[in-house]
Amino acid sequence: MTQKTQKRNYRPLRSTDTLKRTMKRYYLLTGYHRYWGKPMGRKIAWVTSGAPIEILRAFKIHPAYPEQYAAIYSTNKATAQLCQVAEAAGYSQDLCSYARSNIGGVLRPDLAPMGGMPKPDLLVACNNICGTVLKWYEALARHFEVPLLVLDTPYLTAEMTDQTKNYVLEQLKGMIVELERITGRALDEKELENQMKLSRETTDLWKEARRACQSRPSPLNAPDLFIHMAPIVVMRGTKAGRDYYQLFCDEVKERASLSQGAVENERIRLVWDNIAIWPKVFSFNKMFTERGACFVTDTYSGGWAMDQAPGTPLESLAVTYTEVFLNRSPEFRTKQLVKLIQDYQADGFVMHSNRSCKPYSLVQEVIRRRVMKETGVPGLMIEADMADPRAYAEEPIRNRVQAFLETFE
Repeated sequence: MTQKTQKRNYRPLRSTDTLKRTMKRYYLLTGYHRYWGKPMGRKIAWVTSGAPIEILRAFKIHPAYPEQYAAIYSTNKATAQLCQVAEAAGYSQDLCSYARSNIGGVLRPDLAPMGGMPKPDLLVACNNICGTVLKWYEALARHFEVPLLVLDTPYLTAEMTDQTKNYVLEQLKGMIVELERITGRALDEKELENQMKLSRETTDLWKEARRACQSRPSPLNAPDLFIHMAPIVVMRGTKAGRDYYQLFCDEVKERASLSQGAVENERIRLVWDNIAIWPKVFSFNKMFTERGACFVTDTYSGGWAMDQAPGTPLESLAVTYTEVFLNRSPEFRTKQLVKLIQDYQADGFVMHSNRSCKPYSLVQEVIRRRVMKETGVPGLMIEADMADPRAYAEEPIRNRVQAFLETFE
């Protein structure tokens, strides 16, 4: 899509320039950690997107996210080649494309955008988003010969129990002991409270911006949410992250008050389910915007719009990170999607059956049927992959999208 075409169908956000500067600074700090980290006594940890980074930041550990880098690899058209490197090393093509492209970037950093990721001092994995991260991070720990800390969050078939909460809480306490040993410093409880406060304020602003999309027309479309969620993933617990979302939220609310829609002549309101199709995020979205369809909200970026649970900082972290929606039952996810459709007055929904993210995708057909029955709105299933372009079939997807949108004529 050319810039001219995109502007004709799509209203750009002023805050995007600030986003670029904010994220550029984060990636520069991460990329040059080998120069500033050791003199300042700051270690770097590779972490999963669902890890409790508030604790890491309280220990002055700089977090870096292989999943975030993998999304960048994909938007920069590097994923296929990096996946092939991992596959040639014996990793199956059935594995998560984030994992394969990350491992490919480790083995061949010369092929990775930004030269890949800097060597970690430790790894932190939480299985609240998927089980693949455990074996993925075990492979990384063997390669780099660094400590691996794992937080096991039991799958919630119903509501949180005291037993589950205490199980995760004890692990967090054990993680703190390990981090004190690795860093050589004791946990600063006041700093942890400060990190929790900043994280909560950042999340509140993100939630407020998302709620503004209940307006007609919606001030944001799904690609806005996908792109502008970057700081809340990697910069929770930082002043820079909070300040960015204040700017972003103010602009979104201004748009809503002026009835400025992200999509010109919004006609169809949709909800998106699953991770973005990063290599096609704009061209895929254009199929909808050119027909006046706007994704007014989604489940993916909503994963970082959770309220902090009450209690002490550690009790709050134990509950909040265990209750991540991907760690919940199909019944919970059905109710979540139904509520989004109702709250945002959506006319339909689109589910990305993501070849790489099995926890997200395996139960989608069950959820789709239940949601359609309960809401009466149509739901489309698209088969693709979040990062590997080899799993994207342009014509079949275009035909299904066109047929779906024709139901609203």
